[in-house]
Amino acid sequence: MKDVLEYSLKKLKDAYQRLEEGVKQAKDELDKDGVIQRFEFTFELLWKALKLYLEHQGIIVKTPRESFVEAFRINLVGDEKIFLDMLEDRNNTSHIYDKATSEKIFNHIKKKYLSEIAKIIDLLKVSL
Repeated sequence: MKDVLEYSLKKLKDAYQRLEEGVKQAKDELDKDGVIQRFEFTFELLWKALKLYLEHQGIIVKTPRESFVEAFRINLVGDEKIFLDMLEDRNNTSHIYDKATSEKIFNHIKKKYLSEIAKIIDLLKVSL
C-alpha cells in the first residue's frame, strides 16, 4: 500500500508543478484556460491521493467531498472551506461559459488553491 501511496503522491507532485508553472506563465485567456485544465487534473489526483491515504488510515471514502471532510476531521487539512470551495470550482469548470467565471476560478487557483495543494503534498510526504 505504501508503494501505491508514494506513486500517487509522485503523480500529484508532478501535476502540481505543471499547474504552478502554468499559473506563473499565464498571460492571456488561452493560457488561463490551460491552467484551469491543469487544475482539473491536479484536483483529481489530489482527492484520490487523499482517498488512498485515508484508506491506509482505515477511513473509507468514496467522493472528493468525503475525502476533504475526513481529511479535515483528522487534522490533515487545516481549512475545510477552501477545499470545499476548490471542489465547487472544479465542478464549475465543466460549465464555464463566460470569461468572468473563468477569471474568477483562475484567481482562486493562483491566490488560494496552489498553496493549499502544496501543504497537502508536504503533509502526505511526511506521513509516508
